[in-house]
Amino acid sequence: MAHPSVALTAKIEELDKISKKPLPIAQRKGVSFPKYFTQKLEPGKTPYDEVVWEMRTAAIGNDKGAIIFEQNDVEVPADWSQTATNIVVSKYFHGKMASPERERSVRQLVHRVVDTIADWGKSGHYFKSSEDAENFRNELAHLMLTQKACFNSPVWFNVGVSEARGYGFYYDEVADKIVKLKKGESRPQCSACFINSVKDSLESILDLAKTEGMLFKWGSGTGTNLSPLREENAGLAGGGCASGPLSFMKGFDAFAGVIKSGGKTRRAAKMVILNVDHPDIESFIWCKAKEEKKAHTLIEAGYDQ
Repeated sequence: MAHPSVALTAKIEELDKISKKPLPIAQRKGVSFPKYFTQKLEPGKTPYDEVVWEMRTAAIGNDKGAIIFEQNDVEVPADWSQTATNIVVSKYFHGKMASPERERSVRQLVHRVVDTIADWGKSGHYFKSSEDAENFRNELAHLMLTQKACFNSPVWFNVGVSEARGYGFYYDEVADKIVKLKKGESRPQCSACFINSVKDSLESILDLAKTEGMLFKWGSGTGTNLSPLREENAGLAGGGCASGPLSFMKGFDAFAGVIKSGGKTRRAAKMVILNVDHPDIESFIWCKAKEEKKAHTLIEAGYDQ
């Protein structure tokens, strides 16, 4: 009897041999997409017509009771909670406050994202027919409006907006290779999390700081294993001693707090890993507790958070 791991490896290799690259758009037949949640939708109606809408004020205050965000007369589904209203309006409505471009309804927000994704599917020949594409559009809108499902933050931030949003690289289907995103090119950043690597050089460390900052800008979080960095006080080729991964962590953490996620109110999500066999692992384990103790001491002394 074959060992399970050997059999699995052989199966993976077999699948790799028969795997196909994505078909060119012109050759795609598309898939059928039948109605499920919207089966009872009357002809000529959309999921937006089935929602009971009401006007509200969205407001968020700080720990001192001061209002830090407020938008009046926003249209939301009546069965949404006030908390959901506050979060969606403050974080995901597009456009500058008090400008004509500012979104004022969840209807606009969902249309912007859902219609863009559905149109991508149509242009990419993902659907067998126009009816299938419209079924997909309505089903997705229903899921969003009824809160049966929800996209991550970068999708709400970036999909369907007029300006270019995103940073890094993407797969060029025509050229069949990974290419760098050009400035002004419209390929919105939709992933919530990115894992980035780093090498034991100052250039690589600073490149990581830039990459993370740009990913934070468009609403994503990042994670990095800093184990490749030499330990604190290790010798440097040019003389002197290394700062160590914990020192650079402070800088990365500061950028996450300053840039925030999508430029909104919440600080960006930042994950750091250090392998258990790294010389600085003990300091790494205790660093967060020490920083929190330091913060509490400053707050008790009257310093602002």
